[in-house]
Amino acid sequence: MRLFLRDIGQTILISALILIIINFLTQSYMVQGASMNPVLFEDQRLFVNKLSYIPSGVSIIGDESHLLSGPQRGDIIVFRPPDGTNKDYVKRIIGIPGDWVDLDGQNVYVNGEKTNWTDLSTKRLRDQYPLHVKQGEYYVLGDNRMRSVDSRNWGTISANSISGKVSIVYWPIKDWKIIKNDQ
Repeated sequence: MRLFLRDIGQTILISALILIIINFLTQSYMVQGASMNPVLFEDQRLFVNKLSYIPSGVSIIGDESHLLSGPQRGDIIVFRPPDGTNKDYVKRIIGIPGDWVDLDGQNVYVNGEKTNWTDLSTKRLRDQYPLHVKQGEYYVLGDNRMRSVDSRNWGTISANSISGKVSIVYWPIKDWKIIKNDQ
């Protein structure tokens, strides 16, 4: 009986440790709204990799170094917007520090080159273009621009507001997929 209780205790302890590690490394997020159609749809559940963008604290040429690659153009991220709401958003990174972003009403240009992440309408909501993305900031847009509140509304987002990179759609099961930044 004593051996049985010890085994049960070890199983519970190991399970709790695994759960803590998974919760530290990932976050679950449910898509709300249609701003990321056709890549992500409302009510899909996502795993967000929180480890992707953890700062290492090392400074390289005035920019913050990251343990892994750091936020890149095309990454789909979860973040807290600068508008003061306590709601997380999911959008695509279009501009990284040092980039120039421009919109012509239909297409998005980064450093003068047309991006593949276009929509039928990418209206300028303010006359701030071309916009320079400062160090420690990112320019984000929803893929479905007609239904998206994004950097066109509130400008760039701070690197500190990013929770992590969307890595997997896990629910519903029929929608399961690994998210790559070229989608």
